[in-house]
Amino acid sequence: METTAPAPNQSPESLGNQVRSAVIWRSGSQIVAQLVMWAATFLVIRILDPHDYGLFAMTGVIMVFLNMLNGYGLASGLIQQAEIGKREIRQLFGMLILLNFGLGLAQFLLAPLAAAYYRQDIVAHLLRVQALLYLTTPFIALPYALLSRSMEFRLQARVNIIASVASAVAALGGALAGWGVWTLVFAPIVLFTVRAVGMTIAANSLVWPSFDFRGAGGLARYGGVMAASQLFWFAQSQADVFIAGRHFSPHMLGIYTTSLFLTQIFVSKFVPPLNEIAFSAYARIQHDGAAVANAFARSVRIIMVAALPFYFGLAVTSEPLVLTVLGEKWAEAVPVVHLLALAMPFMTLQILFSPACDALGKPGIGVSNGAVGAVLLSIAFMIGVRWGATGIAWAWIAAYPLYLAISLWRSLPVIGTSIRALADAIAPALFAAIGMALAVRLVDAALPPMGPLPRLAILVTAGAAVYGAWLMVFARQVVRELIAVVRKQPLQAD
Repeated sequence: METTAPAPNQSPESLGNQVRSAVIWRSGSQIVAQLVMWAATFLVIRILDPHDYGLFAMTGVIMVFLNMLNGYGLASGLIQQAEIGKREIRQLFGMLILLNFGLGLAQFLLAPLAAAYYRQDIVAHLLRVQALLYLTTPFIALPYALLSRSMEFRLQARVNIIASVASAVAALGGALAGWGVWTLVFAPIVLFTVRAVGMTIAANSLVWPSFDFRGAGGLARYGGVMAASQLFWFAQSQADVFIAGRHFSPHMLGIYTTSLFLTQIFVSKFVPPLNEIAFSAYARIQHDGAAVANAFARSVRIIMVAALPFYFGLAVTSEPLVLTVLGEKWAEAVPVVHLLALAMPFMTLQILFSPACDALGKPGIGVSNGAVGAVLLSIAFMIGVRWGATGIAWAWIAAYPLYLAISLWRSLPVIGTSIRALADAIAPALFAAIGMALAVRLVDAALPPMGPLPRLAILVTAGAAVYGAWLMVFARQVVRELIAVVRKQPLQAD
């Protein structure tokens, strides 16, 4: 059993078709899966209290930290290698088993310390049950690597949809049954278990693990660098909750983390699967620097066309959106959502660099960028926490542009593109989104008093119309490119 990466002379048309198919299946399935999850999630949010989400967020710091070490970096190394055989697959499986069983034990032992830090005894019990999640990881990461190598995202898509439906049913059932915060623990266990079984079947990846790691040094080193990058990502993504959790009540922490969830829906749910595809695609064309640079610019352009109207729209409709989707008891989240939405475009652009740099054999760039972000954001959060949840939100706005500027300086030479090319890729969506936001503000000011739902419906309709019209008038090439991607038509070279 040996798999080989496509030859460097693979035709651009062939790879382009594979990428388009992968985008449609991976992002399409993500949309379907997330629609199912969101329908259940927002119903659950309306049933549960901010206090429950605050307690769950306290467990998230430990969970995210240990998950940075769960071996997905090793899996990425398997994707990046030109050739792999059955021995490498068995070795990876063995590494994943040892790593994740060790992480589960570590979380079990760390649980009382986390509970003491947050001064909430229940946090220890939640973490000990959540340790079960690590038992499923080897059966997800290995088939993920094998399917991603072949860019077979159709099977992954089906598994993700089934797992999301199962998790959504579990979450809604738990909330209606009055399980409180335990609902938020049980639903991910169902999600990961169903995904592990489905992915293993889809990739036919159930092999006997090997614990003889001789000859696996390259894979381990690559995975180690990727893990280091993820550790810095943990530091910057969890520093706010770690700092705020010590100063805020569970109620206020729940307000903040739910606001963050709402504003990060696009960057955390839609961009990562696209980055998975981008990593596989960049790895295949890493021998052609110009092709990588063009592919990166195109991916930025397409992603920002969707991201910027989402964020700007979220910022200008935060009040009716929160009241409609979350309910009156979450009204304190309105100003936090408004501010956080303005910081998310910087974050979205920031996380697009790593797949290109990693695939080009420069994972150290992501590590360095992550270290910078961890320091800048942690300092900003420590200052902002004095002013509550809105202070933390302002910290995002203050720190992320500087973080992005440093990352641009380090990453763009590796990718082979320039600030000018990046600006040209972003400009059509940026101008259209600004015009949309201004128009929505004017419409909102002219509306008579009304309920949040009809108000939101009018504002969303007006914003979509303005944004679409602006693109059709001033950025037709971008519209044609999007249509070509959906229809699997050939794309013109940049």
